Amino acid sequence: MTAPVIVLVRPQLGENIGKAARAMLNFGLTEMRLVAPRDGWPNPQAGPAASGADMVLEKAQVFETVADAIADCSNVYATTVRRRGLVKPVVTPEEAAREIHAAPGRSAILFGPERSGLETDDVAVARAILTVPINPEFGSLNLAQAVILVAYEWSKGQALAQPTLIEADPPAPQADLDGLVAHLEGMLEDAGYFFPPDRVPATKRTLRSVLTRPGWNAQEVRTLRGVLSALGKPRPR
Repeated sequence: MTAPVIVLVRPQLGENIGKAARAMLNFGLTEMRLVAPRDGWPNPQAGPAASGADMVLEKAQVFETVADAIADCSNVYATTVRRRGLVKPVVTPEEAAREIHAAPGRSAILFGPERSGLETDDVAVARAILTVPINPEFGSLNLAQAVILVAYEWSKGQALAQPTLIEADPPAPQADLDGLVAHLEGMLEDAGYFFPPDRVPATKRTLRSVLTRPGWNAQEVRTLRGVLSALGKPRPR
């Protein structure tokens, strides 16, 4: 299975090319092709915006036409939110991702200029139109947002690494919690907190409920008891 090529057609700003590269690499896509970038290539504004996705920018290829950029691709998708007079299948990013994973040959996904999007002639070369379901009253995605939505859906079929998880310490044993509760109750008794007498059982139940709710681990219980011990010591004068 070959990862799809991301083709930016007539991109206008170097910053947006860099942000698109960042979006790609986040989800395992590394092949970017540029069709007639307005400000030429390489663009000094792209690197800082890529935030470390330099390998995508360094490998980026430049073409004069869309036809040249997709000449080796069998499955081409054109991203657009506008209705056009073209009779083509319309798919969501999720549907396109499934097709790309299953299809033989190379796949390419076309993204248009930031201001105007793909022209009808650009869309005409594609096998299908890729459209993101979006608020019909505000169908405005920037270039990097569009790329990241498509790249994310494709990545679901990949074994990308998850962020490192740190296992939490196990909850403290009940005896430790009982010791904490008793410690606090003893200090509150000395401070005259429990009053009136008929409310003491209910107040103690409430305190126990509060102290057992978070699921303290053993270290946290020891820390809290250390705090209580420090508070209970007479202050030097």
